[in-house]
Amino acid sequence: MRARTASLLGVAVAALAAAPPALGDDSHAEAMALIKRDFKSTGIATLDRLDEDGVQAVCNRTHDNPAKEIAERLERDQLETIKYPGEGKLIGDWKSGERIAQDGRGMTWSDRPGNPGGGSCYNCHQIGPKETSFGTIGPSLYQFGKLRGQGGDVQKYVYGKIYNAKAYNLCSLMPRFGYVGALTPQQIEDLVALLLDPNSPVNQ
Repeated sequence: MRARTASLLGVAVAALAAAPPALGDDSHAEAMALIKRDFKSTGIATLDRLDEDGVQAVCNRTHDNPAKEIAERLERDQLETIKYPGEGKLIGDWKSGERIAQDGRGMTWSDRPGNPGGGSCYNCHQIGPKETSFGTIGPSLYQFGKLRGQGGDVQKYVYGKIYNAKAYNLCSLMPRFGYVGALTPQQIEDLVALLLDPNSPVNQ
């Protein structure tokens, strides 16, 4: 899988390099130079966070609009990165999922390595009916399970979407929570429960 991904990324990056420069490329390069000059490694917040992987580079260079064929092939590669729990159980505890959705802590310079972080889901989504402040970058997830059901295919989709959103939309703004290790498998299962469990307030 890695060899195929590397080969495909090489083709995509080569195609992008041959294309005319897009508007704003100079500004992007200048901004990155400033960030790299001023950003200092502290704790777990190290300089490698400034590095683009191949997928993000494709999205950045095309202003989130890569060629359809490239996007579809890279999405298939991203789909293969999703690691589902070995026991096949994809729904955890919705109450724990609500705490994770509310929690924005994690992966900062003062956090200890390995400490589980939060999902900060309300920054981008409406989820629970009683939450009065939420972001609108992502779609509303209120009554997600009530509208879509709780079957195995839906469970697998929700788990995979949280694990690596780029498997379903290459240039999604949603973080790749499982792929980068920001959330543990158990935390992702709990978020699946928050969205799908009939007893969750999301589905009332």
